[in-house]
Amino acid sequence: MHRAKCHDEVREEVPIARNSFIQMSKLTNLKGRINYISSHIRQENLYAVYETTDRKFWRELAKCNQEDFSKSETKGKCIEARELIIALPESFVEYQPDMLLKVFTKHFKQKYGVECISALHHNKRKTNYHIHLLFSERRLLDEPIEKVATRNMFYDENGKHVRTKKEITGENGQLRVGCKIIQKGEVYERKIFGVKDTQFKSEEFLEEVKHSYTELINIYVKDSKEQLQVFDKNGAHLPMKKIGKKNPKTEQMVADNEMRKKWNQTVDRAFLSGIPEKQVLQVKNTEISRKTKESFEQFGSQPQLFATIILMAIAILERMITKIINLVYQNLNKEKVQRKKLVVMEQQNLVTQQSDSTVSERTRVESAERMPIPEKPRMTPLAKKYVSLSEINEKLKTQNTAIFQREQQLNRVEQELAGTKGIFKGRQRKELQEQIDGLKRQIDSMKQYFSSIVRNHGYKNIKEFLTEYSTAKAEYADYQRAFDDWKKKYATRRETDIISERQEFYREQEKELDNGTQRIDNHSRVRGRRAR
Repeated sequence: MHRAKCHDEVREEVPIARNSFIQMSKLTNLKGRINYISSHIRQENLYAVYETTDRKFWRELAKCNQEDFSKSETKGKCIEARELIIALPESFVEYQPDMLLKVFTKHFKQKYGVECISALHHNKRKTNYHIHLLFSERRLLDEPIEKVATRNMFYDENGKHVRTKKEITGENGQLRVGCKIIQKGEVYERKIFGVKDTQFKSEEFLEEVKHSYTELINIYVKDSKEQLQVFDKNGAHLPMKKIGKKNPKTEQMVADNEMRKKWNQTVDRAFLSGIPEKQVLQVKNTEISRKTKESFEQFGSQPQLFATIILMAIAILERMITKIINLVYQNLNKEKVQRKKLVVMEQQNLVTQQSDSTVSERTRVESAERMPIPEKPRMTPLAKKYVSLSEINEKLKTQNTAIFQREQQLNRVEQELAGTKGIFKGRQRKELQEQIDGLKRQIDSMKQYFSSIVRNHGYKNIKEFLTEYSTAKAEYADYQRAFDDWKKKYATRRETDIISERQEFYREQEKELDNGTQRIDNHSRVRGRRAR
């Protein structure tokens, strides 16, 4: 029994389309975080630090946030500021660090009007070039707001305002340690900051920041292969998880990402097969999003169940793909039969139409010759790309069909293995299992190559390619109709004009030739006379 071979495996390593990575976190120890990102002692690869204000601002900000948090009596920890981590393409090391950091920090301040402090780093292995950008959720007031005590005010050890002095004195009549009295006429509260801007808490803000910084990065990228994109969380694909250093769940996250990649490859095939995005999204929402939520509510955090949920969703999507491809094959066979019938009918009609077309053609040419010839239709830039896009589309279809055929073959071999039973068929079962393992490896490799085809031609994904292909196809069809109409009306006249122009050109050439010969003969006669 021979193992199946695949001629469509990946031939070379292909660049994977990258999504931008921009993460936001809450800071509960602002002073410590500033020291951590800006210290050369604590950072091995620190290239630049940029501040839009002095350090006193950050001390006052932390104090203000802590005071407000204490008054609110909210549980948890006080959020003193927020931080963005912005991953940069490695080619950005070519730019001056100070200039680069200044551009990215000022971009944020000009857009949102808050103070920032930032630092530009590399990780220890120098594989992750990134910016830490800390920003305030509050803005400085134009004028401080001061509150003056209209009577003596009493505060206990916890800073809580109490009504009488007796509540903060001991048995000896003296103030207890930590308690205080603010005399009438003294300032008991001074505010230099406004309230926190609530937009910084919203998901919409983070999405806006991601798009804003992704556009800024793409402006400075020199190689188009390094262009970044923002992942569409509402789309049919699943996002890949970023695995941090020393993450205790690294092994589980790697397996999780592998399942996500398989789902994304199946989504690409579904789009190419003609399954509408709405149906793919329905499978994602019903079979993945909803079931993952139900699983969490019922069993808690069980990462291994996620793989089972994804595999079931992939199986449903692959059944839809199989159904579509089988339908396509059936339609192709019907079209072949209909095409043969049409060819026979056209041949029969051609004989009867030839005699009538001669008279009508002569009439059409005569009427067309009396009209001016309009300019020949021209293709739009996108219509010109249609031929090359068609080649890519055919390549995708060929690969998709090859994957489908391998999957059908795998299904047959698995059924054969299931039916091979008995103690004397161990060797046969082993060979069938080896064949199954080989087919699975081939299918995985073919799917990986399938997803890379459009990326090799500069497209982020299959969906983006199919959108441009459909538009180019429509524009090319419009051009073809316009050109056929022009050719039918004016091409014969154009050919007649070209022939007339050529005949006129040759007549002019003959005249020039005759005149030249005459001049040579006259010149020869004159020379003959002089010689005599």
